[in-house]
Amino acid sequence: MALQTVYRAATPALDAEALARVVAEQHVTELVVGLPLHSSGSEGHQTELTRAWVAAVQPLVGLPVVFRDERLTSHLAEQRLGPMKRGRSGGPPTRSQREAYRSRVDREAAAIILQDELDARAAARSDGGPTSGDAVENNR
Repeated sequence: MALQTVYRAATPALDAEALARVVAEQHVTELVVGLPLHSSGSEGHQTELTRAWVAAVQPLVGLPVVFRDERLTSHLAEQRLGPMKRGRSGGPPTRSQREAYRSRVDREAAAIILQDELDARAAARSDGGPTSGDAVENNR
């Protein structure tokens, strides 16, 4: 079950503070960050922004970071959750309904990313191969 979504703050320092609270509460020893690759597997602007954010936050949090390919995780999360509920009388969903659904999708997608990393590590251990990253470099 996904715990919570930590939304971006105004600065990486504030993001690190929010992450530090979760790290302490949950006894986290490593961060797994979804890497937004293009469908072809190539990196784009959003990937650069993600890597820059990690470079700013990681030293403040002080934990190792592993990047995990996040392609199609939101789509899979939406499939798992089912369609967004309609608004009153079958009309379009309200803004708060859309935001709540998006938050649930984000939590589910994060859980998928983490589970993918854990599954890859378990498979690598049984095969004697590398234990993280699945073709996505760590802390480049």
